[in-house]
Amino acid sequence: MKTAVVTGASSGMGREISLRLLSLGYRVIGISRSVKKESFESENFTPLQADLSDEVSTLLACGTLKKESVYMLINCAGFGKFEPHEELSTRIISDMTFLNLTAPMLLTNALLRDLKQNCGYLININSIEAIRASKFAGVYSATKAGLKAFSDSLFEETRKSGLSISNINPDMTETAFYSELRFETSIKEEEKLLVSDIADAVEHIISMRKGAVVSDYTIRSLNFGISKKKL
Repeated sequence: MKTAVVTGASSGMGREISLRLLSLGYRVIGISRSVKKESFESENFTPLQADLSDEVSTLLACGTLKKESVYMLINCAGFGKFEPHEELSTRIISDMTFLNLTAPMLLTNALLRDLKQNCGYLININSIEAIRASKFAGVYSATKAGLKAFSDSLFEETRKSGLSISNINPDMTETAFYSELRFETSIKEEEKLLVSDIADAVEHIISMRKGAVVSDYTIRSLNFGISKKKL
């Protein structure tokens, strides 16, 4: 049974992707601060609690994962704060950069030899903000553009190894990502993405002929919509 590591596995996209991989016959190691085995009704799910915005916790997780033979790494954990740049605290800037960019690079560094040897998959769940510029999103966009640049460079570096590397760039997706923000996804189905759409993209990528790689997979809602919360 092949092993997949999914970050942000306790909710949202990470949880949906973990469930999809379990249904496809993978063993899944799910990482988050609060992930629990009983949340997944599968003997093939292994929780690994770690705070991926913290360097010490992330490095401990990397050490644990090095003991595994990993076929797939899906970096899904992340958060955003959208304010005028001068209004962001230094802690928010540091945590966002570490969780969205540094942690995926550290996890990839720890697992890359296995991923190459197993001719596996590295999939980074990125954001539409990686390929466009939006106001009040400077730090978030920088982390996502950086993750895309990292993936693209690593694709060229490892191209002869049999490792497939993909960026998935979703538009606004209905998750708890927006729970502490001033806006959220539209209530209209055609104006938002669902977590199942992202899991579909992952399944599509890993079901393709191994000789073909979708290096960038951008998913948009059919129409644009956004809901501002009442303050």
